Amino acid sequence: MSNTDGVAPSPKKDPAKGFLGWVERTGNKLPDPVFLFFYLILFLVIVSVICKFFGLTAPHPTKLGEDGSPEVIKSASLLSAENIQRLWVEMPKTFTHFHPLGYVLVVMLGAGVAERSGLFAAGIRQAVRGAPLFLLTPVVALVAMLSNHAADAGYVVMIPLAAIIFASVGRHPMAGIAAAFAGVSGGFSANISPGQLDALLFGITEAAVEGSSLDASWTMNIAGNWWFIAALMVIYLPTIWFVTDKIIEPRLGKWVPDERQAAEYGQENKPLTEGQKKGLSNAGLAILAVCFFWAFMSFAPNTPLLSDGPMKDDLTFFQQWAAVIKLFAGLAVFILAGFVIKFVKIQNWVIRIFFALMVLGVAIGACYFIAKVGPGLSSVGIDDQEWYVTATPFFRSLVAAFMVLFLAAGWVYGRAAGTISDHRSLVEMMAEAMKDMGYYLVLAFAAAHFVAMFNWSNLGLISAVHGANGIKAADVPLPIALGLIVLLVGLLNLFVGSASAKWALLAPVLVPMLMLVGISPEGATAAYRVGDGATNIITPLMVYFPLILIFAQRWQKDFGIGSLTAMMLPYSLWLLVTGVILMVVWIFLGFDLGPGAPMAYTLPG
Repeated sequence: MSNTDGVAPSPKKDPAKGFLGWVERTGNKLPDPVFLFFYLILFLVIVSVICKFFGLTAPHPTKLGEDGSPEVIKSASLLSAENIQRLWVEMPKTFTHFHPLGYVLVVMLGAGVAERSGLFAAGIRQAVRGAPLFLLTPVVALVAMLSNHAADAGYVVMIPLAAIIFASVGRHPMAGIAAAFAGVSGGFSANISPGQLDALLFGITEAAVEGSSLDASWTMNIAGNWWFIAALMVIYLPTIWFVTDKIIEPRLGKWVPDERQAAEYGQENKPLTEGQKKGLSNAGLAILAVCFFWAFMSFAPNTPLLSDGPMKDDLTFFQQWAAVIKLFAGLAVFILAGFVIKFVKIQNWVIRIFFALMVLGVAIGACYFIAKVGPGLSSVGIDDQEWYVTATPFFRSLVAAFMVLFLAAGWVYGRAAGTISDHRSLVEMMAEAMKDMGYYLVLAFAAAHFVAMFNWSNLGLISAVHGANGIKAADVPLPIALGLIVLLVGLLNLFVGSASAKWALLAPVLVPMLMLVGISPEGATAAYRVGDGATNIITPLMVYFPLILIFAQRWQKDFGIGSLTAMMLPYSLWLLVTGVILMVVWIFLGFDLGPGAPMAYTLPG
């Protein structure tokens, strides 16, 4: 096509040049994460031999020798007869005892059914469709962040659907893709509740604590970052809203669809079928049933999910069942509030939201009154035991709880929607979910041996001790130190896209190092999550980056890697800055990161 205006077209910037081009080229040269671990194991073997030869040691921070002085941690060669024997003899144990393996596989048995039955996709579509125009961006961002519980459905369903919904109301579809991508990937650690990612990351954290031998009493709590990730969601939501509406969309300009685009919005924006609507209702009831069941096992007398000791003999029936009665009364209040909000028809969305908040406020007040009336939870159990110690079995049961919840909800949805015909279909979906985990199993095998051999060499604990001493000697305030770690993780994320692989590399050093300077394992995990999420959306090495590029090119043919990276860069910077600020403020205020998970930490003894 000739240039009729006589103005030379502006040359396109080559995305292969510049810093981001260098990141892409460098990252592409890295091997697959599985082989990356094997190469690191070879490097670790060489380093262990050198450290053993030069006698690298460190004083143990908690163990004392017979003379009262700190026990000396000596580096061990991985080529010693003992470690070679351990490698071959304990190989099955090393693999199967890798903590994240069981956690992830159990959750995915249920999540795979919920995804393949169509529950996740239908839930996302229903949540986004019909949102008021002025709230469209925050609704898309919120559902995108929540969709991280839905595994791949967040990327495969939410992002193209957001583009279609934005286009259907006259807004630029690329802005919809940007907002959804920022929520799904940039804010993938922000959520209203723990989920699959928590099981994965805390499993690796537990392995790091166990390998360091610093605290044998510490156990994995899947809810250990609950308050923090909920706060992240509260912070990230207005951040994504602001960047989308004030920075990205004005730069994109007004979108005018051609005839083909207007005719090809796709099927995603069509209303749900009656079967899908019934399935969603049934899934909601199934979720409530699972919650009731878990609550009953947690609050009934002599419950199996609380370490509360035997029931006291002199209690009345109401005192024994007070916790259960109060819990069910509180749930009934919230269910009633939900029905009131749903059936009171208010056309104006501002008034409707105000009304909903008012009803929820009344419900919370009623629940507080119910909790204060009559005997409290202290009428049963161990009086001088911290509540989160009592609730340890409950927290550790949440992995199984998520599996049962996803499985039940996906099953009843599939039966109503017609995607599950009988129990054989259900078993087939669970088997397919395990097939999808094949690559993860191979990666876990490599990561498990890297972590184990790192612990056998004692280099992890030695590095942690010297790193902690370096932080103390430099007199770096802990909030600043954690902020720098967040930035380090964000930079590393540009080259190693896998969240689990990256944490398996960093955790054996970072977790014990931060424990030695007073930061809990939950705090180390939270810092990692902030850095890992913010730069996901600007690295071409992220596994879904090519898929997002294809979604974008549906609306703009010449949209390339550089275009996508440039569009997402403001989100990355804002999410990183707000995440670091939240982390620093959280440390200063001393808030717990989750139930029974303080930020501060003191070594036992």
